[in-house]
Amino acid sequence: MTRKCVLATSQLNQWCLDYDGNRDRIVEAIHKAKSANASIILTPELCIAGYGLLDHWLENDVYANSWDVVAEIISHNDCQDIVIDLGLPIQHRGCSYNARVIALNGEVLAIRPKLDLCNDGNFREMRYFSPWPRGRVEDYLLPEVIQQLPHGQMRCRIGEIAFEALDGSFASETCEELWTPNSPHSLYSLAGIEIILNSSGSHHELRKLDTRINLITEATAKTGGVYMYSNQRGCDGDRLYYDGCALILNSGKVLAQGSQFSLRDVEVQTALVDLDEIWSFRTSRSRGMQANEPSVHKLERIQVNFRLCRKTLNPRARLTEAIEPRYHPPEEEIALGPACWIWDYLRRSKAAGYLVPLSGGIDSCATAVIVYSMCRLVVSEIQQGNEIVIDDAERLASGEDPRGITAEQFCEKVFTTVFMGMKQQSSKETRSRSRDLATAIGSHHVDTDIDQMVESLQNVVTGILDFQPKFKVHGGSVAENMALQNFQSRSRMVLAYALGQLIPTSRGGSGGLLILGSANVDECLRGYLTKYDNSSADINPIGGISKTDLKRFIGWAETNFNLPILHDFLDAVPTAELEPITESYVQSDEADMGFTYDELSILGRLRKSFKLGMLGMFERLVVDWSDRPPRAVYEKVRNFMYYYAINRHKMTTMTPGLYLESYTPDDNRYDLRPFLYPKFAFEHRKIENMLKKMEEGEAGVANGT
Repeated sequence: MTRKCVLATSQLNQWCLDYDGNRDRIVEAIHKAKSANASIILTPELCIAGYGLLDHWLENDVYANSWDVVAEIISHNDCQDIVIDLGLPIQHRGCSYNARVIALNGEVLAIRPKLDLCNDGNFREMRYFSPWPRGRVEDYLLPEVIQQLPHGQMRCRIGEIAFEALDGSFASETCEELWTPNSPHSLYSLAGIEIILNSSGSHHELRKLDTRINLITEATAKTGGVYMYSNQRGCDGDRLYYDGCALILNSGKVLAQGSQFSLRDVEVQTALVDLDEIWSFRTSRSRGMQANEPSVHKLERIQVNFRLCRKTLNPRARLTEAIEPRYHPPEEEIALGPACWIWDYLRRSKAAGYLVPLSGGIDSCATAVIVYSMCRLVVSEIQQGNEIVIDDAERLASGEDPRGITAEQFCEKVFTTVFMGMKQQSSKETRSRSRDLATAIGSHHVDTDIDQMVESLQNVVTGILDFQPKFKVHGGSVAENMALQNFQSRSRMVLAYALGQLIPTSRGGSGGLLILGSANVDECLRGYLTKYDNSSADINPIGGISKTDLKRFIGWAETNFNLPILHDFLDAVPTAELEPITESYVQSDEADMGFTYDELSILGRLRKSFKLGMLGMFERLVVDWSDRPPRAVYEKVRNFMYYYAINRHKMTTMTPGLYLESYTPDDNRYDLRPFLYPKFAFEHRKIENMLKKMEEGEAGVANGT
């Protein structure tokens, strides 16, 4: 005896408030699932309106519009004879909920609200939604747009519900519920539910996918059962990239896995499973004891007059075999994730392309290589006949047919790199590296000097103050030296935007270029950048990536993208080139900062990911850096917090950067901390007292006492 059925899950590139586009992508996914003979289709969390609406979730319009789209989907001819699990916000008795609507043949079977809300890190769901109490089920009055459908349905059940079809059972959980200690799927498995549907809006973070897959594997390996996972894909309109990777697992084995990075808007994964095979995973007597607990049987079940196992299935069809999960190394994640994000941003903003000030250093180099990676992905999709990508590429190519174009040729049409040098500050090496990289990737390159701009600004300031500022190498003060550096960096920002607005027109096109920032997460953390300099841009694809990971990415791209020029960037000493070069002095980033980039990565993680203050960081590092004197460790921690505090204000105006790293100091969404700090006198005193005891103890050991 077998109960074979085809199950389908999806990853959709939804866009906040794009109701028409979101609806069409959902319908396309349902059509693909039905073509594969699937009886259930799972869609991403809040996929009707898009996940990243933020404070739009507080608007009544969003709820009404979402139900309008639900009505269009469940009444659509292509959406019949299949169970559909849809994500949308709903209002009920004065509260709003992040919910699932499970529908079949034009009727709403039930509504399943989210029990555990994600309310940390990048997410603030409790700002908009209420968590639904476990075990509560009641009646829900459906909106008029549903009542007017042919079935005339007035009400349905809402709450923590399971579904009993004629030949199988299923239940929903949503995103965060998988990550919580008391996950609902444990109860559902004990209650004999065979299929768990998890709809998610899970963002990409470096090295995160293995955690996600491990959680789902563990969820099904203990008590058996099928676990379906759906996820948002792409840039939803904010700083996050949702990385898809839809999954179907059965009793601890991966059966289907969607791509993690792709330019395809709709992907559907299917698997043929035998529900009877689950039995062998549920014969444990200890499981049987737990399954008979009274709390397990309080789960309300909706009876569904529908067969999950279609009679049209070929009885000799082979079940989907287990596969090994696919993981991208972090270097490839950097190559693909930000590239997909900036492609979505470019095509949806309707801009003419991108511009980046290319300095000859590794940060702007990495940004340029990410754009080149985007071009490679676009050309690959064009070659595979992706009509949506072809249409967008044709617009960006000024109406030319993009079929047959190379990545370098497409890069020349959509990407401008600009070297903005100074005669005394810029070295021949940085200028030539910038030019050679632009040639290798095919970007439209501009090589110019900004001496006249900077001199004009300096003359205006000198005339106003009747004071001639000097660099420190010429005897100037710290304030003078900093001001003269900032004249240059802010001039570059002004010129970058001027060129971005006019380059398309000067080349016979139209529109404007979006300016890309290239400040990495460590420099943001240390504040090693000028407010409103060329770190100020429209978006920043590397704003959440550490210098350490960027170097690894460049090393990976040197080989995998066949760009030998990148080796020169890896060997170069990081420098801002804002001070004059002399025979005895060349500006160095790490010397200026007083930290190596590796040290900043460690300090950043302790501050944010480990949630340690100054004292906690010292106590941790005095052990981890035991090869250093305790006072040297203290000085490093003290200086880090000093520079972090005095530069924190810069984060309030930072360019929106793609989130990729757990210790990003992005003030606007992720790292909610003040930007005016005291001098940490209390913390200094406590650590000084600890140091005194440590140093007295070491002196005693040295003296043999």
